Amino acid sequence: MNIADVLKESGAIKFGDFILASGKKSRYYIDIKKASTNPKILKMMACQISEMMKLHSISADYIAGVALGGVPIAVAVSLETGIPFVMIRKEVKEYGTKGQIVGDPERGKSAVLVEDVTTSGDSVLKALKILRDEGLEVRHVVVVVDREEGALKALAHADVEFIPLIRISELYNDL
Repeated sequence: MNIADVLKESGAIKFGDFILASGKKSRYYIDIKKASTNPKILKMMACQISEMMKLHSISADYIAGVALGGVPIAVAVSLETGIPFVMIRKEVKEYGTKGQIVGDPERGKSAVLVEDVTTSGDSVLKALKILRDEGLEVRHVVVVVDREEGALKALAHADVEFIPLIRISELYNDL
């Protein structure tokens, strides 16, 4: 069974009227969080991302994931590959170390950013900036599903290779 079939069967793709994080309206919603809470599906995602990393000859010192959707994927990929992970907070916390990255990344090291779903690429661009501001080199972004609404172009301008496991057009031809 492939990732497309698993996402469909798990109910992770919903149809109706939705407002996306970007504020944009959509006829469908991809709830990867629903799928990634299932250990078998999460393991499948991690294995496929690990395979993509091998296929594209990607080596990294860290796997990075954005809270909330990217974190379980980053953890699973870390367990699959043995590469440590870091988590990126969406907001700077106002207490403790006040950092936006959880983990202990070393400046000058490399990270692969993993994400659940991309639309325009805006949230990935913010995460890239946070990682790069912390001194990490990020050359690759691997996403489970690309909604094909601008992320590829946006990330090309950010000097990263964008690698989706699946594109929405591969899931549904009529979207």
